[in-house]
Amino acid sequence: MNRIYLDHNATTPVRPEVRDRMLPFLGELFGNPSSAHSFGQEVKPHLEEARQRIADQLGANPAQIVFTSGGTESDNMAVKGVAFAAEKGHIVTTVIEHPAVMQAVSWLVKKGFEATYIPVGSDGVVNPDDVKRALRPETILVSVMHVNNETGAIQPVEEISSITKEAGVPLHTDAVQSFGKLPTRVDDLGVDLMSIAAHKIYGPKGIGVLSIRKGTRIDPLIIGGAQEKRRRSGTENIAGIVGFGEATVLAEAEREQVYARLAALRRRFVTGLEASLTEVYVNGDAARTFPSTVSLSVSHVEGESMLLSLDMEGVAVSTGSACSSGSLEPSHVLVAMGMETVLAQGTLRFSMGRGTTEAEIDHVLEVFPPIVERLRKMSPLTRSQAC
Repeated sequence: MNRIYLDHNATTPVRPEVRDRMLPFLGELFGNPSSAHSFGQEVKPHLEEARQRIADQLGANPAQIVFTSGGTESDNMAVKGVAFAAEKGHIVTTVIEHPAVMQAVSWLVKKGFEATYIPVGSDGVVNPDDVKRALRPETILVSVMHVNNETGAIQPVEEISSITKEAGVPLHTDAVQSFGKLPTRVDDLGVDLMSIAAHKIYGPKGIGVLSIRKGTRIDPLIIGGAQEKRRRSGTENIAGIVGFGEATVLAEAEREQVYARLAALRRRFVTGLEASLTEVYVNGDAARTFPSTVSLSVSHVEGESMLLSLDMEGVAVSTGSACSSGSLEPSHVLVAMGMETVLAQGTLRFSMGRGTTEAEIDHVLEVFPPIVERLRKMSPLTRSQAC
């Protein structure tokens, strides 16, 4: 049985070119880049080359690039680091953020900070005017993600940045789902802090970046060494950093071509679903959704049952965010969009990638409708409506 992977928002396979670029740093080039001897100094230039490559794609100065262990750490560093530097104040974020931001803000609230959570419309998109109304004189940070990991909804970060600039408040964006897929130059978006991660763009897991604009007041989360100009202590993950740099360049080179392919595949998939199934709902506004993602809610069927049935057919999808896949609670994103709990629990996320083919989409369109019909016949929700 051929296996079909449609969970690219969770993670992506490491590209062969990235793996090959990393291999020497898992072997003979094993030195610590902070060491003064030749073993360390022979790997140091490779670390700085990767920093430059990532900075180039962000339109940033290499000095702005801080390597972390991934997107979750980058988000925590941005939110908590700014708060630690300010010592007190008010944070504005949204109800659809990744848990790395949501829970960091909640933790700070327990420590005495204040927070405002901006709602979204039924399309899952934030209204910049709501951000403007939420700002206070004591606001120390606004954090709004660029592309939502569950629905693919693209947020108006550029518009929000014009508001935060006028108010003199730093803006953070979680760009983990958009970096390498959409234009993410920090000046064009107008952000002061940006979180990105390698494993979403066919790079290795365990390596991320927080881009910090010069002049942004931020304290480190991890201390105990002088690495990353004392902004993030710990021996650098040189193999991961080199892999991230390579993945960044490769992603940018094919970004527009991949976007066009994904848009065509998404249209094919959605059109096929709508032709073969009733009472299915594609969440969000297609015009404001990154085309790799299809968030699909199905009436009278539970999401996990559909996921397991598809997995038996060799098709891997998600019920939402991979970071909360063990939760029985409905998606906080879908609830924030106004969806009823029962329907939210019948949601799957199909996320395509650079290797997804028309044949794979057609196969899913062949096996998925019978799964839904079979599960609906077994569902107590279907039977209760028939009574």
